[in-house]
Amino acid sequence: MINILLSGACGKMGNAVARCALENNDLKISAGVDRAEMLCDFPVYKSFDDVKISPDVIIDFSHISVLDSLLTFAIKNNVPVILATTGYSEEQIATIKDASLKIPVFFTANMSLGVNLLCSLAKSAAKILGGNFDVEIIEKHHNQKLDAPSGTALMLANAINGVFDDKYAYEYDRHSKRQKRSKNEIGIHAIRGGTIVGEHDVIFAGHDEVITLSHSAQSKEVFAAGAVKAAKFIVGKKPGMYDMGSILNLC
Repeated sequence: MINILLSGACGKMGNAVARCALENNDLKISAGVDRAEMLCDFPVYKSFDDVKISPDVIIDFSHISVLDSLLTFAIKNNVPVILATTGYSEEQIATIKDASLKIPVFFTANMSLGVNLLCSLAKSAAKILGGNFDVEIIEKHHNQKLDAPSGTALMLANAINGVFDDKYAYEYDRHSKRQKRSKNEIGIHAIRGGTIVGEHDVIFAGHDEVITLSHSAQSKEVFAAGAVKAAKFIVGKKPGMYDMGSILNLC
């Protein structure tokens, strides 16, 4: 039995992970960490300093401000972590990489199997189409999402840019520019509205033809299922950085 400490237990994604865990006989949520108060089927601590259990793995769907205390607890107790929160700064990402020298860290911008397949397809398209097609990425999320562009949009852009030896610049806003589109750029556009769970389109626009790769998430359960899959995968692994590609051999 894999015992999970769920960070962000009282949030929407925390609830989704808890529901997903109930469908798996080989794991359970032993406790949660969340500053909010909500009745759960497991104890919920206010902070990692208060945690009284020894989990097998931590799944985090909370907030970037929790990172330091989470990693401190994980390293002290030698617990692998699944980091599914987005919006980390470059400094925080460096901290995550440092932590991976001591514990296994599963870090990805998106836990969805479909999104990671989209990433792989986008890379393949970039290799085939070369520099003859303009690349634009459109991401859509609910009106409560704090960061923009989404971590997934940046993951897709980075995957495509890697095909071109990272020579493309990212263009987030063209409203103040009065000039033609550069060939060496990837446009990234963010839309926020309603209750959109998550939609991503990768557009390859060439001469007289357009190729669009799309993914649409219909519920948060797809991300919860990915996090549970990652938890099963990472327990027992050596220290290092892991992502969905480690499981699926994608991206």
